[in-house]
Amino acid sequence: MPAKSKSQQKAAGMALAAKRGETRVSDLQGPSKSMYESMSEKDLEEMASEPRKSKPEHDSKD
Repeated sequence: MPAKSKSQQKAAGMALAAKRGETRVSDLQGPSKSMYESMSEKDLEEMASEPRKSKPEHDSKD
């Protein structure tokens, strides 16, 4: 599942770090916490590792 924005990608990276034990789960908040709880490590890795160059900072809510 591709990230739609840079901020979504950053949240996935934070959740991935917590899944791997690199950061504490208690440090997560908002989207990164819900991603941690609902997504697998593989899904988070896919989302966090995509190129950021062409992504907007935030996803527009149409």
